[in-house]
Parts: sequence; structure tokens; C-alpha cells
Amino acid sequence: MVEERKPATNAELAVLSLLAEKPMHGYQIEQTIISRGMREWTEIGFSSIYYILEKLHKRGFVKSRFEPAEGKGPSRKIFSLTPSGFDFFRKAALEALASPSHSFSSLQLGLASLPMLDKREVIEALHNYQLMLTNKYSELLMKSSEQKELPWHVGQLFQHDLNQLECEMDWLNKFILEVDCGSN
Repeated sequence: MVEERKPATNAELAVLSLLAEKPMHGYQIEQTIISRGMREWTEIGFSSIYYILEKLHKRGFVKSRFEPAEGKGPSRKIFSLTPSGFDFFRKAALEALASPSHSFSSLQLGLASLPMLDKREVIEALHNYQLMLTNKYSELLMKSSEQKELPWHVGQLFQHDLNQLECEMDWLNKFILEVDCGSN
């Protein structure tokens, strides 16, 4: 009986993609996630990195070796992809590129509730949302500009997020005007 392979979760694909670049220990993975702003577009917590690595190890997708620490300190467990792990990563990455996903947001639920809400409160809530988007855009722009010599694909990740935020801010500006000028 052939074992059916479960698809990679977003968090697993994030870890696999970093290991496909180069072997790393868990803390290196965490530092790369932080420096690339990966938590903006995938859910992966620091504590889940080691859980994911262990899960991928049990499935035969990663292997590990101990490397002596530079100077004092314990040796580090370095993880790398196995051939089947690279194949699993490659298939998962291509599937992710080919299949747009739809995310569900609380904004959509709020929009569905508009007829039952007071116009002033709606405008105030939308202005708060606008402020949050503007702050998120500024933070992401600053984070991307702080990076030195980003790999091309990482720069595209930042650009994608920035473009999405610009589109959402443009839509929101028009929508606020429409709500303000319309009747409720």
C-alpha cells in the first residue's frame, strides 16, 4: 500500500523553501523569517519551527547533522532537505504558484453587515482600518529598504505585499468617499 502524501501546509512550505536555499539550524530559520518579513504572509511562530522540522524529519523530508558551535556553546543541529524532501518542496511550491488561494477576512464580514450599522460608526471604523493599512505599508516599506542585497525572489515578496496594500488603500479611499456621500 502506497502512503498518500499530505499536501504541505503554508508553514511547512515556508520552512522547506528556506532549507531548499541552504541547510540551516532552527535559529537561523527564525532569523531569516524575521529579516524577510515572512510573518506578514504566512503563519509560523518561533515555537512551531522545531515542531515542523521534527514533523518533516519523521516524514523523511529533512535530515539533520550536528555541527560544532563556533567558540563556546553547544553544537547545533543543522537541517537540510533529503532528495524526497526537495521533490516534495518543489511540487508544493509549484502548486502554490499555480493555485491562487482565497483568504477570508473579517473585513468581508463587516462589509456584509453594513446595512445594519450606523453610517458615522462605519466611517470611523473604516478610518481606523485605513490608519492600520497605512502603518502596515510604512512598516513593510521600511523593512524592505533595511534589507541589504535581497535575493530577487525575496524582493518580489515584499513588492507583492506592497502592491496589494496599495490596491487595498486605493479601494478603501474610494469606498470611504462612497459611504460618506451615500445614504445609510
